[in-house]
Amino acid sequence: MSEPVSDSVSDRPRHDVVVVGLGYVGLPLAQAAVGAGLSVGGLDASAGVVASLAAGHSHVDDLSDEDVAKMVCAGFEPTTDPSCLADTAAVVVCVPTPLGAEGGPDLAAVRAATTELAAHLRPGTLVVLESTTYPGTTDEVVRPILETSGLRAGVDFPLAFSPERVDPGNTAYGIRNTPKVVGGHTPACTEAATAFYSLFVDTVVPTRGTREAETAKLLENTYRHINIALVNEMARVCHDLDIDLWEVIAAASTKPFGFQAFYPGPGVGGHCIPIDPNYLSHNVRTRLGYPFRFVELAQEINAAMPAYVARRVQDALNEDGRALRGARVLLLGVTYKADIADQRESPAVPVARRLLEQGAELAFHDPLIGRWDELADELGPAATAVPDLDAAVAGADVVVLLQRHRGYDVDALAARSRRFLDTRGTVTPSAHAERL
Repeated sequence: MSEPVSDSVSDRPRHDVVVVGLGYVGLPLAQAAVGAGLSVGGLDASAGVVASLAAGHSHVDDLSDEDVAKMVCAGFEPTTDPSCLADTAAVVVCVPTPLGAEGGPDLAAVRAATTELAAHLRPGTLVVLESTTYPGTTDEVVRPILETSGLRAGVDFPLAFSPERVDPGNTAYGIRNTPKVVGGHTPACTEAATAFYSLFVDTVVPTRGTREAETAKLLENTYRHINIALVNEMARVCHDLDIDLWEVIAAASTKPFGFQAFYPGPGVGGHCIPIDPNYLSHNVRTRLGYPFRFVELAQEINAAMPAYVARRVQDALNEDGRALRGARVLLLGVTYKADIADQRESPAVPVARRLLEQGAELAFHDPLIGRWDELADELGPAATAVPDLDAAVAGADVVVLLQRHRGYDVDALAARSRRFLDTRGTVTPSAHAERL
């Protein structure tokens, strides 16, 4: 971490770090820093989020209200006032970078945060971008904005990129024990960022520069994206060939080298897998003029899975001589990940829309959410979860498991269903229960 400009007590920064963006990435990072004894401020554009955090309430799955209350008691200061940026030794930017209209990242929040930071930047302040983006963003977008302050990156202040690796719901790996990749604008910038993260992360992995660190994040998620697409296509092929893909994966997984298991599903969801690989393919097309074919094919395959699930629902109903139009379809688990309440980019949304387009009467249940915000307008009253799961299962023509939450006894639910389609491969197959 960079040294204070002056040794006098009055000139020392109020905070060791200010985290900009207090969402699923920024808040766990702030918690880890507080836990290491650092003085931590948090800047967020939402007054509601700041007020809730100050009152000890969490809005992310991985932190409880008690966790946030402990942070506040330990001195964590959430605020909407950007003047805090002028009174800190380090700033870590963790704002959202959603997919833009042209397929690249929407950097509006990054530009806004960086512009605000430039107005308050002091010599010696370490600046780190954690928001996922395309290679070159730190150097080509963030650095020029910061240098409007009159300070030069690598000379007057250290600048680096460190990709976030937050995995919501993962109880084995958190901020401290997940290796942290860091790439600086200069070697000295890398050293400054490495020293900072080493205060609360066990292993820090330096790279040659910011572009390498930016690309490492995209490679991680592109790897998963492509392999998920492979097993999704295998699922369709194996079903047509009357091969149990789930048994195939289990058998292949016994090989102790050269194989890593991936599993099919109704599509890909969340804030990383369906988005990050597009940053890479968009960057390749716009800068190099040719396609990143693996990524684009994987996107095509994964994007087709909701329609395939809808077709399998229709096939299941056909077994009973029923049409999909007018059929009562119950969807179980509509969040993007098991045991997480996050609805962002959930594949359940395009599955539901496909079924609605074909005239199905939809209902849903999810133990973690009571209202399906994404489909509130389309579902109307049905956007509220069914109050009685057993009654809803008994009354449905087909039940579709989209997310395997711990609270679901899948075999018991299947036993009470007329037809049961499991997109997660956990049900014991029977005459009326099948896996994707």
